[in-house]
Amino acid sequence: MKTAFADSWATFWEARTAREKTLITWGGAVLAVVIAYSVLWAPAQAGRAHLRETLPEMQRKVAAMTAQADEARTLAVAAQGVAPTGGALKSALAASLTDHGLNAVQVEMAGNAVQVQLKNASFPTWTMWLDDVRKQYKVQVSEAHITALKADGQVDLTASLQPAAGSSSAR
Repeated sequence: MKTAFADSWATFWEARTAREKTLITWGGAVLAVVIAYSVLWAPAQAGRAHLRETLPEMQRKVAAMTAQADEARTLAVAAQGVAPTGGALKSALAASLTDHGLNAVQVEMAGNAVQVQLKNASFPTWTMWLDDVRKQYKVQVSEAHITALKADGQVDLTASLQPAAGSSSAR
């Protein structure tokens, strides 16, 4: 196939006069320059101009996002030290019980503590819930009465949860 093309080209080229060869050579060179400009140079120049225009705005956005991320980190650290109390703690615990699939018979305030009463609850589920709220809401069990039921792992319980000693709280 290469030889067929080379033979065709040689036949074509040999049939041309010196003037035609010069015109074809210069025309090919001009065509090569035009193609190189339109495929390589022009898009690169347009891209540089676009970047030159948009780069300052992008830098402002990055600076704003960095500042927001720093503020979010600061607020997250500050929020970790604040445990809910009172009605906010009661609401948070009630919502958390529902999220964990535990149906509370009663969730009420008892002084500084929140009293939770569950009937026919899964003990493993309750202990996982208790560990989660202990970490998340910084509470501790101040009193608990647990009665095992005939079904394995099922219990009736009443527990009082209060803000853990040593955690900072906002009222």
